[in-house]
Amino acid sequence: MDYSSPSRPARRAGLVILVLGPLAWLLFGHGEPIPQDRGYHVFADGRSCLGIPNFGNISSNLLFLLVGVAGIRHCWRQRHGAWRSWLVFFAGVALVFFGSAWYHRAPNDHTLVWDRLPMTMAFMSLFAALVSEHLEARLEARLLASALAVGVFSVFWWQWSGDLRIYIWVQGAPLLAIPYLIVAFPGRYDRRHYLLYGVGLYALAKVAELYDHEIYAATATAISGHSAKHLLAALAVFCVLRMLQTRQSLTPVASSQ
Repeated sequence: MDYSSPSRPARRAGLVILVLGPLAWLLFGHGEPIPQDRGYHVFADGRSCLGIPNFGNISSNLLFLLVGVAGIRHCWRQRHGAWRSWLVFFAGVALVFFGSAWYHRAPNDHTLVWDRLPMTMAFMSLFAALVSEHLEARLEARLLASALAVGVFSVFWWQWSGDLRIYIWVQGAPLLAIPYLIVAFPGRYDRRHYLLYGVGLYALAKVAELYDHEIYAATATAISGHSAKHLLAALAVFCVLRMLQTRQSLTPVASSQ
């Protein structure tokens, strides 16, 4: 199979439908704005430690910083594939540590903005990296810039309108795209299965977030579901890092990028 040749139009059309279809449904099919749950800021573990409020939810973000910095170093040194998008991805992950710590220090809608901005930065740059590496490398610069703009817009649109629909799509679109890209498009690099591990861990993270209080009670207050969410999501990012660290080029074209 010729990995450097353009992908079939039907497969590209399928990707467009898969990615933009949910957005169209959220905006036009769903009909109603999706507001922020008023109970979102009420977390199970509110204990303070060392003078730091909500210590568990803040300290559990440290893994984001460690994995993010490791990813930045790797991308800057190797510079293979869509390395600029991967670099922005890991920078966003590292910034999640600071944004989430600021939010959990005093949870409210205003501080939540600074938690969500680096998250959208990570999600959208992940999407740009995946699409450009599976379709065409020349797409990367334009796709990364436009994707980041949409991500930032989704957060400020929620802040201004109270409507989460676009932000929900920003989180979900890259995760929907990963299995499709793996199945429908030839890979320019191996080790793509690590992406599926990451999707699975992130799905578990969202479940842990949903059962914040239940996990806190079930573990005898050892760890809350929200803290577990941070750890699982950071492990999902680690899977991406391991993919980049261990993958090998499958084509001469990819190795020369």
